[in-house]
Amino acid sequence: MSANAERPPIATTGRQRPSPLLITVLIVAAIIGAFVLFSGFYADILWFDQLGFVQVLQTRWVSIAVMFLIGFVAMAVPLALAVQIAFRSRPVYAQLNSQLDRYQELVEPLRKLVMWAAPVALGFFSGIAAASQWETAQLWLNRRPFGETDPQFGLDVGFYIFELPFYQQIVGFALAVLFISGVATLATAYLYGAIRVTGREVRISRSARIQLAIIIALYMLVLGVSIWLGQYASLAQTSQGFLATGAGFTEVNASIPAAQILAGIAGLVAIFFIVTAIIGRWRIAIVGTGLLIAASLVVGVAYPAIMQRFQVEPTERSLEAQYIQRNIDATRAAWGVDGMVETASDASTDAEPGALRADAETTANIRIMDPALVTDAFANLQEYRQYYGFQDQLDVDRYEIDGQTQDTVIAVRELDLAGLADDNWFNQHIVYTHGYGVVAAYGNQRGPEGQPVFLQSGIPTTGELGEYEPRVYFGEEMPDYSIVGGPEGSDPLELDYPLSSDEGAGNAETTFAGEGGPALDNIFNRLVYALKFQSEQIILSDAVTDDSQILYDRDPLERVAEVAPYLTLDSDTYPAIVDEQLVWIVDGMTTASSYPYSSHRSVAQAIADSTNPTPPIGDVINYVRNSVKAVVNAYDGSVTLYAWDPEDPILQAWNDIYPGTIEPISEMSGELLSHVRYPADMFKLQRSILGDYHVTNPDTFFSGDDQWATPTDPTVGSTQAAAPTQPPYYLTMSVDGQDPAFTLYSTFIPRDGRNVLYGYLSVNADAGGTAGEVADSYGQLTLQMLPKDKSIPGPGQVQNTFDTDDQVSRELNLLRQGASEVISGNLLTLPVGGGLLYVQPVYLQSTGATSYPVLRKILVSFGNDIAFEDTLDEALDALFGGDSGAEAGDSGVDPTNPEEGEGTGEGEEPAPDGSLQTQLSAAIQAAGTALQEREAAYAANDPVAAAEANERMVAAVTEALDLSAQIEGEPAPGETPAPEETPAPEETTAP
Repeated sequence: MSANAERPPIATTGRQRPSPLLITVLIVAAIIGAFVLFSGFYADILWFDQLGFVQVLQTRWVSIAVMFLIGFVAMAVPLALAVQIAFRSRPVYAQLNSQLDRYQELVEPLRKLVMWAAPVALGFFSGIAAASQWETAQLWLNRRPFGETDPQFGLDVGFYIFELPFYQQIVGFALAVLFISGVATLATAYLYGAIRVTGREVRISRSARIQLAIIIALYMLVLGVSIWLGQYASLAQTSQGFLATGAGFTEVNASIPAAQILAGIAGLVAIFFIVTAIIGRWRIAIVGTGLLIAASLVVGVAYPAIMQRFQVEPTERSLEAQYIQRNIDATRAAWGVDGMVETASDASTDAEPGALRADAETTANIRIMDPALVTDAFANLQEYRQYYGFQDQLDVDRYEIDGQTQDTVIAVRELDLAGLADDNWFNQHIVYTHGYGVVAAYGNQRGPEGQPVFLQSGIPTTGELGEYEPRVYFGEEMPDYSIVGGPEGSDPLELDYPLSSDEGAGNAETTFAGEGGPALDNIFNRLVYALKFQSEQIILSDAVTDDSQILYDRDPLERVAEVAPYLTLDSDTYPAIVDEQLVWIVDGMTTASSYPYSSHRSVAQAIADSTNPTPPIGDVINYVRNSVKAVVNAYDGSVTLYAWDPEDPILQAWNDIYPGTIEPISEMSGELLSHVRYPADMFKLQRSILGDYHVTNPDTFFSGDDQWATPTDPTVGSTQAAAPTQPPYYLTMSVDGQDPAFTLYSTFIPRDGRNVLYGYLSVNADAGGTAGEVADSYGQLTLQMLPKDKSIPGPGQVQNTFDTDDQVSRELNLLRQGASEVISGNLLTLPVGGGLLYVQPVYLQSTGATSYPVLRKILVSFGNDIAFEDTLDEALDALFGGDSGAEAGDSGVDPTNPEEGEGTGEGEEPAPDGSLQTQLSAAIQAAGTALQEREAAYAANDPVAAAEANERMVAAVTEALDLSAQIEGEPAPGETPAPEETPAPEETTAP
């Protein structure tokens, strides 16, 4: 054969092998995907391990894995068995119609895949659903008794908190498994001829009958258990009658017995289906099922509705009384207000001289610095650089200064990278890594020009709070991550703080020396975090060494939420200097929603107010305890959890789940205890409850004629029903004759919209300062019931009086001249002088780019009287007949002479000598100078300076007139005028 002869074609199978390149790409993609997934888990391990809470992560992951496996097996295995049994027991020679034949032809090629893949897929989703309930399972395993029983069944409250939710989850899951298995069995049996429908006749093979009957019997049995558990669940649900939560008359006498009857019928129907499986007759099972449906409609729906409509509603007040009492008692216990002290207050409305003498300590601590308004003053006076910043809402705490407890407004100078012009990676993550120090001001003092009086300030930080570690690597506003640390002896790369001109140009630098984040000591860790933060610089930068650490998740709330996921955290974390360290204190609450007979509240709705208008979505709960105090170190980010309420059964259960993660309260130092306070969010939840449940009489509660509400914040300028509520305020004061203490308070007005005070709620927020011991008075709630026969103005009414008073309006209009803005500060209410004193600072802010609100005036009100003066001390004296009997913290401040006490300087009046004539000349000169300054200020459109100049001019003119009157009656030097003659005074003209 010729070499050029045509070769026969090569036979092919019709399938082309995948390209080696494609296989390689897919393998590489799978490896990369797996590594990315693994890197996320590994980064979590490194973070938790460095923080010392790796057991929390391990417990969580193991619990999720176990629950996933249980859920997967519990769904996949029964479903696979049901399908396999139905298929293997199918009739071999069943005659099928043409339509079923076509269905079988379509299904048969994929039958094996579907029969195994479907259970696996459903098992996977069921496993995810089960894994999401791992906390419920863990709480059941570690359940603790409450030592309190419900009034209906006599079961321990722990049954409803720990056990009932778990049992309901199991029953719900079992019903889903049985339902899906029954549907799959029915479909398989029909597809393969075990069930045939011929006209009106249905034929079922023996094997299909047995399988279906057993599945339905099991379903009915589990359904009966579900109905039985429902009677217990009704104790934490809304009733058909009056009660917001709990079983009322109808539930106790109709719904609960109906549930017991229906559970019994369901169990009986389950037996009928077992009989059907044995004898092959469906009639008895069908009749039983019909009986269950009919009984559900009659006994479960109609009978309770008829009882409610025709028996309960006509005499609801008397029939529901005992159940209302159950609701009141349970709600007050679950929300921790059952130990509240209630007192009646006369609430005098007469402002008499000396009325505040008995409240001198409270008066001296009245806070005139509004933490929501002085942020800009802190920023302008204490930020120093554009890369520092303060929170919008500053915090209120107390410190002991010179042996006296002093309320302070405190803020942390945090890092704010938004102010940097250069946003390169090195600066963002290597150089600018931390904030610096705290700034604190006296809450009850003001400077002569209305600025805060700082007790801790500056860079480097100095003041009354002593020495402490000022560097802030962990705070509320920090970069997403920073890389810190370096080899010993190497040049520092981090900017520490800016140097003053006296210290030389440039910045001080530092190197982080703590253990604050996972180590980047190998290429693998760097690669993990390069993927996490999507930055190749973590691998490539020479600033990242084997001694480097990466700091992230730096918000104190985030850190506590990660290591204690079972806690509901107070939305306001606050800083404190404790044992020469700057720390963040976070309050943690344990909550539940199934406490029997206790009313529910939405956390988000209850804690929303004018300072927190859009809180994060929270749970709906009916039980709360402040169980944990968490402390986060601002330097190294370490987290310490303290068991604040070790008697709380929920905390005890979580302590068993995460053993060794919570420290006993005995480990808290005295200095830390002195800064612990009552959580504001918990107080807001309790005041929400007490709007209804201050009433303990069932008849009064039913009538609803004594329902209270928290007043809206009158300073926000909205009169709409949806206006934000007034927040509670921290103040050091005496309540109801008790010793002065750091206190959190709020007020109540009637819910019908009248703005008159009905109640004054306060709680002792001072835990004391003895190591390991909490003051007995801490957490004591006191509700002062105000007389309803007196019209005691509420915050809104007082604000309206302030705004419409003629004298106040005139002075405010003067301050508003030009483009200045008058800002009303927080309106405080204090129980002093036998009544209620309102105090409101008034701030003024000009239009300058760097302007900030400064305190200009103080408004006070007692009863129907008001006063409006430059200082609180002057205002109180004016209000109480010229002498209040006590001094405020700003006594001695002269706002009309800002330079007073600071030596001779610009704007200071000359010191008078002994000659009245010389003094008169000086007063005239001062008045003329002030007049010129006022005109210049108006020309410059600066009404603040104009108002100050006007005040100086008025004071100088008044002094000149007084001196002139004295000169008229004074003999000339060396001369004694006749009694009937007086020398003519020097002719002067006041400007």
